[in-house]
Amino acid sequence: MDIKNLGDVPSFNTKDGSEIRELLAHRNSVIRNQSLAEARLPAGASTQEHYHIKTEEIYYITHGAGRIRIEGETRDVKTGDAVAIPPGRKHKLWNIGNEMLRLLCCCAPPYEHSDTVITESVP
Repeated sequence: MDIKNLGDVPSFNTKDGSEIRELLAHRNSVIRNQSLAEARLPAGASTQEHYHIKTEEIYYITHGAGRIRIEGETRDVKTGDAVAIPPGRKHKLWNIGNEMLRLLCCCAPPYEHSDTVITESVP
């Protein structure tokens, strides 16, 4: 049985600049076809716009307020919102609040740097 606690898993930075803690994935559990991670964005921060070649994602906002753009459509998101991001869709997330933006990221297939294509440069 695999049970992971958020406080026990190390963080790492994804290709788009997000700090994540991978709770369950092929790297640390028996899970093979998806991954679950918590991502954190400090107040005022954003990810780089990117897309995933194969991976579909679900973002579930657990703390804070943000703004997400998917293929040119921009919407505000808040605690309790779930966002569907199909493969191949460019997306970017901003923290527009005064506290850490925290969200769960579900990826199928599991997150990999090699599946992430950055579509904007860092200023």
